[in-house]
Amino acid sequence: MRQKVPAFPAPVVLTSNEEVAHICAKLQTEPFVTIDTEFVREKTYWPELCLVQLAGLEDVVVIDALAPDLDLSPLKDLLARKECVKVFHAARQDLEIFLHIFDELPHSVFDTQIAAMVAGYGDQVGYDSLVGAITGRAIDKTHRFSDWSARPLSNAQINYAAADVTYLRLVYQALRKQLDEQGRYHWADAEQAILIDEATFRPDPRKLWEKMKARTNNRRMLGILRELGAWREREAQNANIPRQRLIRDESLLEIAAVKPHDIDALVRVRGVTRGFAEGRMGETLLEAVRIGEKVPDSELPKPLSKSDRTKPSSALVALLKVLLAAKGEQHKVAPRLVASSEDLDRIALGEENVDALLGWRREIFGLDALALVRGEIALAVVDGRVELKRVAEEIK
Repeated sequence: MRQKVPAFPAPVVLTSNEEVAHICAKLQTEPFVTIDTEFVREKTYWPELCLVQLAGLEDVVVIDALAPDLDLSPLKDLLARKECVKVFHAARQDLEIFLHIFDELPHSVFDTQIAAMVAGYGDQVGYDSLVGAITGRAIDKTHRFSDWSARPLSNAQINYAAADVTYLRLVYQALRKQLDEQGRYHWADAEQAILIDEATFRPDPRKLWEKMKARTNNRRMLGILRELGAWREREAQNANIPRQRLIRDESLLEIAAVKPHDIDALVRVRGVTRGFAEGRMGETLLEAVRIGEKVPDSELPKPLSKSDRTKPSSALVALLKVLLAAKGEQHKVAPRLVASSEDLDRIALGEENVDALLGWRREIFGLDALALVRGEIALAVVDGRVELKRVAEEIK
């Protein structure tokens, strides 16, 4: 049943410290507040916050984060108040911004995208689609690609930004009610636990090499690459420029392979200019190479290649995928929220310390997945739907 859409107040743009302090103090007393941000980060490592949109039971405001000398500390206090639920849609980027600005993640977070996956609205449903499904209203996405750092903002831009928190109130209330009725609120809580873990947003720099897809079993090269990845992360943060703009993965992989020891050798690497090599960046990069070369053999990273790992039966994995889809359909929950492709591979190999075999996932999928692997159940099509059949029963 679609939510009845009330008349929303016109959004108010806040540019003064007094206004921000007043609205944040007021919203702290409410049961929940919906939040969104607009930012730019094409040319920076850290996102540049431009707007913060907030909506309570009555108020809809847009804080101009670029207003001169604006103090956002009252917003930090609001985000820290545990009694007030902070509602986002697809919260990760917003949370990363607040962690960077305030050095602390918001408390009591509710992500409507996660909740929608739990409630059966599909995989990673977009905000506009979710608003349409719950309220029947269409969101105007005309200003999706606005330059939010440019001033002045038009009324149309402000209204667009505010729409991301006005309808979110109705979406939150509808999903909260639905999860309570389904008895699945704890499912959403389990997923949202990732969003309140700082490690989600502050990865270990010495593990970033793992994402560079080095196709080698040479542990010395991987050791150098580990140092280069950590070096780049530190430098990109300090200079506030994107990692790939500082130096691309391909260049780091080549540097780890050829192990340059001087400027002339470094400039022969594709993507490295002489100016870069002769400057402080080049000097510290070469030092990272030297550190990687000195790492004891016993401390070098092991290859991530799966070539030495037993591969699961592709047919069995295919059956598990069918089971997963059937369970998602039966329980009206997004299959990718229940199990990942890696989970299915590991289950097919007989592993049991797998996320899909724990908690609520075990109840709706894991136990039957294990039974399927053991040959205790089979999949059958009955009236156009996939159903489970106990093999022992069928033999009788």
